[in-house]
Amino acid sequence: MKFLFDFFPLVAFLIAFYYPEDREQGIYLAIQVLIIASVIQIFVYWLVTRKFEKMHVITLILTVILGGATLLLQDLRFIKWKPTVVNWIFALVFLGSQFIGKKPIIRRMMDHAISVPDKVWTKLNVGWVVFFIFSGTANLYVAYNFSTEFWVNFKVYGLLGLTFIFAIGQALYMSRYMKEVKEEKE
Repeated sequence: MKFLFDFFPLVAFLIAFYYPEDREQGIYLAIQVLIIASVIQIFVYWLVTRKFEKMHVITLILTVILGGATLLLQDLRFIKWKPTVVNWIFALVFLGSQFIGKKPIIRRMMDHAISVPDKVWTKLNVGWVVFFIFSGTANLYVAYNFSTEFWVNFKVYGLLGLTFIFAIGQALYMSRYMKEVKEEKE
């Protein structure tokens, strides 16, 4: 359920983008809807859990700032930078976790469910750093070299698809080492 809730603003954005016939107007409507949906997402999440999720807060702040600038200045470059900024912030957080704290962030997120050797956690974490940098760069390439409609589809389907493919690749990589850990425990 949480998984679907995390995608609520993205789905609302996509529906609003494709609602009007004129895609030029659709993007501005979609940005307004994205800002409102992001606020609703955080508010409802807080009502249910009595806490804020960092990813939602970071995304909301960037959505309000970059989406607001886009609407105010009527310049799509601001909103097109949002996925890149989010990805690069995540890259910095994952990279910083290599040096701050006792465990890389990927291990903090998954250690309760998966047990692999320390060197694997480090490689997985660095892999996510590289992936986030790549995703942010790919977003900029598409944003500046293709139409807004193509960028919206890439942002929604392309980046999401790349993330799923990368996550599956990481799971396959981890599976090789999970067997070693089981054998070592026996």
